[in-house]
Amino acid sequence: MTGPMEIADKVIKTAIGLAPDRFVPGATPDPLRDKHGALGAPVSRVDGPLKVAGQARFAGEVVMEDMLYAALAYSSIPRGRIATLDTAAAVAAPGVALVMTYRNAPKMAAPTAGYGSTLAVMQDDQIHWNGEPIAVVLAETHDQADHAASLIRATYHAQPAVTTFAAAKEHARTPPSILRDPTTIEVGHAEKALAEATIKVDRRYRTPRHNHNAIELHAVTLAWAGDRLTVHDANQGVNGAAQTLAQVFGLKPDQVRVVSPYVGGGFGGKTLWSHHILAAGAARLAGRPVRMTLSREGVYRIVGGRTLTEQRVALAAKEDGTLAALIHTGVVAMTTHNSCPEQFSFPARHLYAADSFYITQQVADMDMLANTFMRAPGESVGTFALECAIDELAEQLKLDPIELRRRIEPATDPTTGNAFSARHIVEAYEKGAAAFGWDQRPATPRSRREGEWLIGMGCATATYPYYRMPGGAARIRLTADGRAVVEMASHEMGMGTATVQAQHAALRLGLPIEAVSFVYGDTDLPPGTIAGGSSQTASIGAAIIAAYDALVPELLKLAGNDSPLAGLSADEVVSADGGLCKADEPGRCESYVSILRRAGRGELAVEAAAPAPLEFQKYSMHSYGAQFAEVWVSEVTGEVRVRRFLGSFDCGRILNAKTATSQFKGGIIMGIGLALSEETLFDERTGRVMNPSLSEYHVPVQMDVPAIDILWTDIPDPHSPMGARGIGEIGITGVAAAIANAVYNATGKRARDLPITLDKVM
Repeated sequence: MTGPMEIADKVIKTAIGLAPDRFVPGATPDPLRDKHGALGAPVSRVDGPLKVAGQARFAGEVVMEDMLYAALAYSSIPRGRIATLDTAAAVAAPGVALVMTYRNAPKMAAPTAGYGSTLAVMQDDQIHWNGEPIAVVLAETHDQADHAASLIRATYHAQPAVTTFAAAKEHARTPPSILRDPTTIEVGHAEKALAEATIKVDRRYRTPRHNHNAIELHAVTLAWAGDRLTVHDANQGVNGAAQTLAQVFGLKPDQVRVVSPYVGGGFGGKTLWSHHILAAGAARLAGRPVRMTLSREGVYRIVGGRTLTEQRVALAAKEDGTLAALIHTGVVAMTTHNSCPEQFSFPARHLYAADSFYITQQVADMDMLANTFMRAPGESVGTFALECAIDELAEQLKLDPIELRRRIEPATDPTTGNAFSARHIVEAYEKGAAAFGWDQRPATPRSRREGEWLIGMGCATATYPYYRMPGGAARIRLTADGRAVVEMASHEMGMGTATVQAQHAALRLGLPIEAVSFVYGDTDLPPGTIAGGSSQTASIGAAIIAAYDALVPELLKLAGNDSPLAGLSADEVVSADGGLCKADEPGRCESYVSILRRAGRGELAVEAAAPAPLEFQKYSMHSYGAQFAEVWVSEVTGEVRVRRFLGSFDCGRILNAKTATSQFKGGIIMGIGLALSEETLFDERTGRVMNPSLSEYHVPVQMDVPAIDILWTDIPDPHSPMGARGIGEIGITGVAAAIANAVYNATGKRARDLPITLDKVM
């Protein structure tokens, strides 16, 4: 059984306001860290063996009896109406069971929620972007469907379209809010302070469109049974998808079941899009199950990505390096039928102290595919502009860039005045600089070389807000064989959610991790929250804590008067070694197996909802990081190579060292693509994406990725469940700026437009 020192340790932590799984490093040894599978341990992903063995069934692999395969035909103009639509050859093609167009599609309401477009799908002859689906073909095989779709011919009555950013900016508008936050933050008179300053930077930075390229293509396999719809999907928000599909087809929410146990990469793009609605509509029309797997081109045509931005950052400094003014403004491209404004202005609101601020952004509407969230939307590109400007200011002040950041470190949130829940970015910079060898960085650009290669170092701050989404609930089932099953309609996209939550539940229940299963990805389970905004771990954790707090009183009721626990309240017991023990009397215990056996129960199930996340009203909550890059730039060809990278993060408590390292590295690799290669090529004459394939849209591959070192402070945030903050998106933030700053240090040339291609450093 648990020893008296371990029990005392839990009691002490509870008395000082820390849950047993929130420890303060360096104070006293934490015995929970030494347990196999405890939080923080580098436990391998529980879904790993299934994926290696090919037993993890993804949405595009689900087989249904009498299933048809779907393919799409796409429009070729950005705006107008369909004049003629010839489907005769497709209908007559081998294996074709149905061709659905706006002429025969069932009535489908416009989706009122979701992260894609809010347009009604295939309900009339109107075209809203180049690539909008104009027909769905159902056939007996995938190849037959693709072939038949290629036979569809359409002509159009084109209408004037806004396809250039320049034209759109002429009518840019200021939205009333940005993701429910104020659009504009104004403190003092920043423009006046800038005009009066003798030391200042005032620059414009541009970032291009980006497309989602998850390894798993977007896919859905679904079937109707009367008015009930079952959907096997690649989705990171199953509850929201079910609710929206119900709304589109006039159903009750419980008439739609969405199942998504495995998602091969999401990053914000695996939400509800038109292919879900089209597949469901075609299946209803045909009376047979349907599988629709988008081609890679199809993903580019109908699944949104990151939109382009044009940003201005202006900084006014005093002689001591502190800021008299911080200005961050600009404009992003959007459509009138979505709401994802790429909130690039958010980092500037919370990172640095200044006497005055002016922060705002506008949106410019274009006739294009609706953009959407893509890993660290806003923050990934906003930190590029802000952190490059900080580097430029440091050069003017003749200060080391890290020293400048230290001098403008705020005591409280700069624009709200709220206290930080926890902030240790200075420590992260110190650890990162020491490990990276920052003291070897040449202060003068273009002063270090090896043969044709110019060598430079750069750094930048990473940041992403902490979110905990409301509406989640968890169910814990204890079984008579001493196992626990935790159930919640959450998501596993390869980031380790199932593993970390099994660790968390095992620790909370006092069970070995091998005795705990986490079941997820199904709307038949208690409601989960979206896997987005780096929010899922804390959101699930809060729900599990609520369910555990409801479970303990029920166990004590079952234990009854014949138990060693008789007469004890929930506040007097802790979970340990597969049962409950009196906190200050380690010998007074009873196992879960014993409690259930004596009560004649095969299992005990308790469900509870997470409390409302009120911490945001009191604190400024963010994850932070210090990103360090070393680049080599060929003076002959202009080729940029990232040779070393280090990320030093302050994200609260790290719950699994192995999966966290993977998440940080994955974000950094996406950041390398953001900096050096990724760009969606958009033909402004036709509004068409011109590089819809991985052969022409360049993501980092093995030879582009250097050795990446990861550090973290591991200091728990006392105002977050489990002491943890999000880590899924922060890895990409600051990376492009660190690389751009390193390129300048190597070459003496500033790149203010992404990606940093050869022509920008030659």
